Amino acid sequence: MDFDFSDLSDEDLFLQMQDDLYDGLRPEVVAQTNEGLARGYTPQEILDKGLVAGMEIVGVDFRDGILFVPEVLMAANAMKGGMEILRPLLTETGAEQLGKMVIGTVKGDIHDIGKNLVAMMMEGAGLEVINLGINVDADMFIAAIREHKPELLGMSALLTTTMPYMKVVIDTLGEEGMRDDIYVMVGGAPVTANFAKDVGADAYGRDAAVSVDIAKAYLLKRRQNR
Repeated sequence: MDFDFSDLSDEDLFLQMQDDLYDGLRPEVVAQTNEGLARGYTPQEILDKGLVAGMEIVGVDFRDGILFVPEVLMAANAMKGGMEILRPLLTETGAEQLGKMVIGTVKGDIHDIGKNLVAMMMEGAGLEVINLGINVDADMFIAAIREHKPELLGMSALLTTTMPYMKVVIDTLGEEGMRDDIYVMVGGAPVTANFAKDVGADAYGRDAAVSVDIAKAYLLKRRQNR
């Protein structure tokens, strides 16, 4: 199916992209991304004015209980369609990303909807996300951090029995001399702010929208302090 957005003004093109992303319309968002490129917009401009701006609205409405997980996953999937076009171009142009995050569900746990939602929304906020999947042990986290050198580590658990493994990973970071170099965020249904503090994490992400806000605030502060 062909979509023609050539009759829209530039401003309306980006507003339409935000609307269609919000509604989870992936083919339309892909077509709008290509239209933006055809009009001479840089990949970064399309990312900022279209995809990130759209995901910000999704994030706010998710936080306020207007949207729910299925709708957010559809919006994130639509954003992914645009990102698949833009990512290689962004890499070529050396566009500056907000930061990098390694994320995974800890060892013994195979739940990943919430974690994937956080990963998608972090990408929507302009971060590069290395998603290690489920059942990730300390060695896998450490190896990924060594390879990708992220500023952020996100760990998720949905079972009370797997939550304590977060401390194993954080302790291992300390043993490897890497703890001070990375900001550790934890989340998942049974996880609490007190638990996060007890295991030595830097932050607790109550949900995906809050997690994105915390990550952005940390990265901006870090950039200012350089």
